[in-house]
Amino acid sequence: MKTLFTLLIIAGLLAGGWWYYKRNQNNEPQFLTATIEKGSLTKVVTATGTLNPVLNVTVGSQISGNIVKLYADWNSPVKANQVVAQIDPAVYVANVDQCNGDLANAKAVLELAQLTAKRKQELVEQHAAPQADLDTAIATLHQAEATVKVKEANLELAKVNLEHCTIYSPVDGIVISRSVDVGQTVAAAMNAPVLFLIANDLTKMQIDSNVAEADVGNVEVGQDVDFSVDAFPYRTFHGKVVQNRNAAVTVQNVVTYDVVISVDNSDLKLKPGMTATVQIIISRKDDVLKIPNAALRIRTVDADATPAPISPQPTPTPPPVGKHHTSGRTRAEKRDRTVFVMPPGGGKPKPVPIKLGIDDLVYTEVTDGLKEGDVVVTSVEFPQKSSHSGSSNPFGGMPRRF
Repeated sequence: MKTLFTLLIIAGLLAGGWWYYKRNQNNEPQFLTATIEKGSLTKVVTATGTLNPVLNVTVGSQISGNIVKLYADWNSPVKANQVVAQIDPAVYVANVDQCNGDLANAKAVLELAQLTAKRKQELVEQHAAPQADLDTAIATLHQAEATVKVKEANLELAKVNLEHCTIYSPVDGIVISRSVDVGQTVAAAMNAPVLFLIANDLTKMQIDSNVAEADVGNVEVGQDVDFSVDAFPYRTFHGKVVQNRNAAVTVQNVVTYDVVISVDNSDLKLKPGMTATVQIIISRKDDVLKIPNAALRIRTVDADATPAPISPQPTPTPPPVGKHHTSGRTRAEKRDRTVFVMPPGGGKPKPVPIKLGIDDLVYTEVTDGLKEGDVVVTSVEFPQKSSHSGSSNPFGGMPRRF
C-alpha cells in the first residue's frame, strides 16, 4: 500500500512537470525563418501601354464627291503611289472644260487690247489722238493680261482637283482600316474626310506606355523591356526604351509620362491596339545575397517590447537661405535596416544591422551585414497572454504577429 502511494506521488509530480514544461513552451514566441542564399535580382518598373505601328498614315480626300471605286480593303498590302480609291470625276472634268473656255475668251480679249493699244500709240505719234486715249488703251491691255493669268490659274486648280479624284497610297504598308464604301459621298468642305488608315511596316512596332511620375525618374533610353499581351499569356516579348517623352498626361489627378518602347514584330504576332503589360528592367544583378522582404518588416521579437520604427528618420535641418539644399542622408544610409538573425547554436534571435541594394518586390539585395546561410526571422507569432489567475481568457483574441 505504501509503495502504491509513493508511485502515485511520483506520477503526479511527473504530470505536473510535464504540464509546466508545456505551459512555458507555449508561452514562447513562435518564429518563422528563412535562410539567406544567393541568386539573381531584377529591379523593374511596371506599366501598361498600347501597341502601335511606328508610322501610321491617314489617307484622306481634298475634294468632295461620290466614291465610285475602291482598290484596297482591310488588311490589303499596298505600295507607294498605288491607286486605292476613285472619286466620280464628272463634275471636275466639266470644271476643267469651263476653265479652258474662260481662258480662251480671256486670250481673245487680250489680243484685242494689244491691237487697240498699238493703234492708239500710232495715232498719238501722228498727233491724231489725245494722250488720254493711249493711257486708257494701255490700262485695258494690262487688265486683259491679268485676266489671262487668273484664268490660267483657275485652269490649273481645276486640273489639280481632277487629279485628286484618284486617291493614291503615300507609303508602302498595309491597310489597317477602311472608312468608306462604294457610293458613299465624302464632303471635304470643313475638313478632310478619312478614307484609309495605312500602317507603314507592322514588323516594327512601338508601345506607348504610361509610366507613373514616381517611377519615370528611373527610366532611361536603351533599357531592356519585357512585356506580355493577353493574346499570348504564356509568351514574353522583348523591346527597348527609345524615348522618354517630357509631356505629362493627367487623368483623374494621376500624372503619367509616355515612354516609347521599340518592338521587333518579325513574326507579325502582335497587332495594333493590343494592350501590353510592361516591365522596364532598371537593374539586374546575378549571384547576390538576397533576403525575403518579409524579414525587413519584423520590428521586434519580444512580446513585451515596444515595436521600433522600421527606418527612423532624423528631423531635417532647414537649409540656409539662398543655398542649394541636399539631404544629409546618402542613398546607402536610407537603405539601412535591422533584421533578426537566429544564432547558430539556438536561442533568442539577435538584431543585426544590414545594408540593402536593389529589390524585386519579393527579395532585396543584402550588400553588408549578412552572409550566405544565415537564418533570419520572417514572422513572429506571440502566444496569448493568460490572466493573473492563471486561466486563459477564451475571448482574448488572436495571437499577435509582427
